[in-house]
Amino acid sequence: MKEKEEERLKLLKADEEKLHEKNIEYIAGIDEAGRGPLAGPVVVGVVIMPKDSMIEGVNDSKKVSEKKREKLYDEITSEAIAWGVGIVDQNEIDEINILNATKKAVTMAISSLKVKPDLILVDALTNIDTCGIPYKSIIKGDAKEYSIAAASIIAKVTRDRIMRQWDEVFPEYGFKGHKGYGTKKHIEAIKEYGPCMLHRKTFIKNFIGK
Repeated sequence: MKEKEEERLKLLKADEEKLHEKNIEYIAGIDEAGRGPLAGPVVVGVVIMPKDSMIEGVNDSKKVSEKKREKLYDEITSEAIAWGVGIVDQNEIDEINILNATKKAVTMAISSLKVKPDLILVDALTNIDTCGIPYKSIIKGDAKEYSIAAASIIAKVTRDRIMRQWDEVFPEYGFKGHKGYGTKKHIEAIKEYGPCMLHRKTFIKNFIGK
């Protein structure tokens, strides 16, 4: 590992190192993918990494290429003490709104863990049900905390895979490329073909007046 990358990872892990020094053993990072798209689910990733984990390239998923994210996903899930995901689909997003859907996915993800964390670090969210586990909300946590960055990759890769599968069912919308986000191409496709079962009706109304 190059010295510069090692230094970056040490900085990313600095807060968690301090928590470990206070005998907080299992720290779970949580992040979501898919709050903004016009179609598809919201996905929350959660992961507990070993104290000595230093996976090269772990970063906020938005700063990592799709190909690299896939590789990191395999490394993170192989090395993790425990990991899980929570998925809430577009129909429930329309029913309970995206914020509540995200919070529900957080609880689902935590509930799926085989090891109970001592502390949860979550990117930005507050007032969440963490199954009684203490949590700390950190603004832009995916760029500041190693565990949250790792969770962001799990969430993003999981959601991207879902959207690539749906692209095979509804190729006319181009989900494989934009993953449901409101690109010009996607909005034009909705106008041409109308919405499909994957679209968030409340989001489409806001963005294109349908």
